[in-house]
Amino acid sequence: MFSRLLIANRGEIALRIIRAARELGVKPVCVYSEADRDGWWLKHADETVCIGPGPSVDSYLRIDRIISAAEIANVDAIHPGYGFLAENAHFAEVCRDCHIEFIGPSPEAMARLGDKITCKKMARAAKTPTFPGSDGAIEDEDEAMEVAASIGYPVIVKASAGGGGRGMRIAHNEAALRSSLTAARQEAAAAFGNGAVYIEKFLENARHVEVQVLGDKHGHAVHLYDRDCSSQRRHQKLIEEAPAPGIDPKKRDAVARSAADLIRRAEYAGAATVEFLMDAEQNFYMLEVNTRVQVEHPVTEMVTGIDIVQASIRVAAGEPLPFKQRDIKLNGHALECRINAEDPDRGFTPQPGPVDRFIPPGGLGVRLDTHAHTGYRIPPHYDSMIGKLIVHAPTRPEAIQRMRGALDEFEIGPIKTTIPLHRRVMDQPLFVDANYDIHYIERMLASE
Repeated sequence: MFSRLLIANRGEIALRIIRAARELGVKPVCVYSEADRDGWWLKHADETVCIGPGPSVDSYLRIDRIISAAEIANVDAIHPGYGFLAENAHFAEVCRDCHIEFIGPSPEAMARLGDKITCKKMARAAKTPTFPGSDGAIEDEDEAMEVAASIGYPVIVKASAGGGGRGMRIAHNEAALRSSLTAARQEAAAAFGNGAVYIEKFLENARHVEVQVLGDKHGHAVHLYDRDCSSQRRHQKLIEEAPAPGIDPKKRDAVARSAADLIRRAEYAGAATVEFLMDAEQNFYMLEVNTRVQVEHPVTEMVTGIDIVQASIRVAAGEPLPFKQRDIKLNGHALECRINAEDPDRGFTPQPGPVDRFIPPGGLGVRLDTHAHTGYRIPPHYDSMIGKLIVHAPTRPEAIQRMRGALDEFEIGPIKTTIPLHRRVMDQPLFVDANYDIHYIERMLASE
């Protein structure tokens, strides 16, 4: 096991990794920007190193500064968390060249699965269900028209190196497809430095279901079943639950096993998530693979009893997975609400500033992963998520009721947050009945 671990991240995920490291007897070291100088999580690290000004491009995205901090602190390994450099294959390669273990996949595995075109080819070999569409990057408009005609409209143009909805356009006809190709290429090149795009069939009313997978350096991989992430706005997830409700058990097992086989074929070590869209007939189609720990990993931890962050650290240290597929069982139901410092009634505008009141919920089956507290000042430089409220109960209806109570208890002010929105969703008949798709929250907001 490692002796010292540097956490190349901030906020609640940094605190989550600190806790996991301490339980393993590993000393955590945190980097921080000047904007995070008073971050509560830093008080729980053995050592802290400032890596630059508040903007992430001058701090958390600076590979050279993070590596320098790692060398100063004499660490064995680096955990990237999620976001920032977590899915940067070059960063993983630099860590390896500096003889520092990267808590995550090898640069080669990350590159194979991070590129959606390469990943799709591997998925087909693993019999992981994929969308009909182009076999590789679209080279010109004529090829795009041919592919679209063969699979039928609507189609979606996606960035090969993309994520988070960037470099993505939906086209319902030829004219829209021509303009979508240009726009998607430009956005992908600006966001990811790679303008390659491909085309897939677009599902109008789909659910977003993903499979949590763990692999080790000994050729083993297991799945931890699935999560439903259909509660989203503009491709950004708001609410997650595990397991995904209402799925045929045989289909659930088949898709989950195919996801584990894909990770095994990629020679992947660490936590990964294979994301799918599911149609009304419960046909699954793979979207992408996230080569990192997910924001929503706690809901899977709650229903499986497996500490995903600790497992990732153990795997990076060379330990084999301590369980086999048959050992992993589902227990009850879990929900997670992302608490964002945003005003849902004003276009989800960010709410940086002081937190003068912070009263967290509690009780049986309630978990809050957060770095916020009374007296905390939310900086303007980073993602607006300030916490994740998770509940666990024997059944889904009981979990929804428990979440209602936890949201009612939760007080944050004077800033606006997404808590009131989550409370409304918990009473939405479509959500309560699990009769929803990826657009239902946007329709709900439009009708209010």
